[in-house]
Amino acid sequence: MNFDILVHKISVVEQVMLNEVVHAINVSLTVRNWILGYYIVEFEQNGEDRAAYGQNLLKNLEQRLQKKGLTERRFREFRKFYLTYPLLESEIRLYVGTNLNHEIRQIASAELDSLGNQDDMIRRTASAELEQWQTDPHKILYKIPFSHLLILCKIEDPLKRAFYESEIIKGCWSCSELERQVNSLYFERTGLSKDKNRLSEIVNQKSVSLRPKDIVKNPLTLEFLGLQESNVVMENDLENAIINHLQHFLLELGDGFCYEATQKRILIDDEYFKIDLVFYHRILHCHVLVELKTDKFRHEYASQLNLYLNYYKNEIMQSSDNPPIGLLLCTDYGETTVQYATAGLDENLFVSKYLVKLPSVDEIKKYIIEINKR
Repeated sequence: MNFDILVHKISVVEQVMLNEVVHAINVSLTVRNWILGYYIVEFEQNGEDRAAYGQNLLKNLEQRLQKKGLTERRFREFRKFYLTYPLLESEIRLYVGTNLNHEIRQIASAELDSLGNQDDMIRRTASAELEQWQTDPHKILYKIPFSHLLILCKIEDPLKRAFYESEIIKGCWSCSELERQVNSLYFERTGLSKDKNRLSEIVNQKSVSLRPKDIVKNPLTLEFLGLQESNVVMENDLENAIINHLQHFLLELGDGFCYEATQKRILIDDEYFKIDLVFYHRILHCHVLVELKTDKFRHEYASQLNLYLNYYKNEIMQSSDNPPIGLLLCTDYGETTVQYATAGLDENLFVSKYLVKLPSVDEIKKYIIEINKR
């Protein structure tokens, strides 16, 4: 065995074991969420004191548990997941019986034993035969990540949902790729296409595949593992570096800038958005929202920032505040394009450009010399 073979063997083992770890985490996450969804539905139907909680059940659960990732919104998602995928019951039973420790297995198994006695309007029994077009529950549990299943739960038509299940498994789609295909009406286009196999080939040739690191960095996985996003080391890119420098620059200016958040997450409908930088200006009495783009201005950037401004006006702004200000920074822009793109939008939305300070010629030469010596 030479050195190159040693490097190859280590690389292969590292990748294989990473895949195993990621797969185990995702399956455990799916099983947990299905069981929690069952518990919630069971309590809502048969809980001894269910009347005392009513519609506030999920909010009370969040307040009582106070655990990362177990929020009212997540509980609602777990309940929906359980009701959408009743045929996972047989696979969940098998997983519980073979993978969990004795204490958890006793608790989960005792509860799951009663599943077959529930109202048939709520779920079909696990023994029911699958239709030919339905996806094998084993494949759903072990081949589709839970983040994908959340998107699939929004699809009410079982046939349409099964279609995307099959395509995810076949193409190993990323989560964003699944959303893109659903939004582009791939299911409907397939129905209209004479050569369905050819359309599928074209779609999967252009699709973005799921990678293990996509699962590891997924917010749902971080919540499940009890980690903060900052605990996971991400690759530093140009945008993050500029945002950090911009934050320090505005704070050093003084004149009323008070830092609030970086990558501020806001929830609109069922979708999360992230605002690059949020300040509060104590003199102007308003929020300042900063969006940074590492390319030339595009009209959709203005619409995005306008969305954030409207959200802050309606959800965040207090009666004593002035309307928020939006600052969109791009590497370059065309004045006419900006004029047309911002016409009719919030008057407090401003577009500017910034220059990135690059290393000097000497620094670049020094870097190349060091690389060549390695």
